[in-house]
Amino acid sequence: MADCKVVLGLVLVFAAGAKLHCQAGHPSAKTATQIFQQSVSGPEHATLRLADAMPEAKYFFLPTNGEFTGVRTFAQLVKHVAVDNYMMGAALLGEKVPVEVGVHENGPDGIATKAQITRFLRDSFLYLHKAVDTINQTNLMESVSYEGIRLPRLAVVNAAISHPWDIYGQMIEYLRMNGIDPQHLR
Repeated sequence: MADCKVVLGLVLVFAAGAKLHCQAGHPSAKTATQIFQQSVSGPEHATLRLADAMPEAKYFFLPTNGEFTGVRTFAQLVKHVAVDNYMMGAALLGEKVPVEVGVHENGPDGIATKAQITRFLRDSFLYLHKAVDTINQTNLMESVSYEGIRLPRLAVVNAAISHPWDIYGQMIEYLRMNGIDPQHLR
């Protein structure tokens, strides 16, 4: 009888452990809002890391060796991400864009130092996160106005997630042209 109790006890311990293991292995499903917030955080952390890595003396670097006529400076790349974050956030919130967009969506000329530019970028992501909080499973296909065009909220948030990654690639090249290896950044 003692052997049966030991075996039964072990079976119960293994069953409880298996249940805990299964629960830990299958976290509860995330909401659309949580998934979009997480997706915005990726380019947020990546672009901020690069913006912080470029020395202030190189913030107005502009490539000249090759076909680079009309491209943005590093500072303009960072400000462009911020402006577009504000534009897309405003569309999702149904608000007027709260910042000066500037020529070619390069932001206000008055934001010129590295500290001002990185703060502008950080603040733009805070605003975008606020806007993404308004998205949920039931309003993804609801139409909003973005640059005078009616688009589903899903299209706007998708652009808000993908656009910074495009600029991120350009930022990496500018860092490399200045002897900074992005793979060694923390």
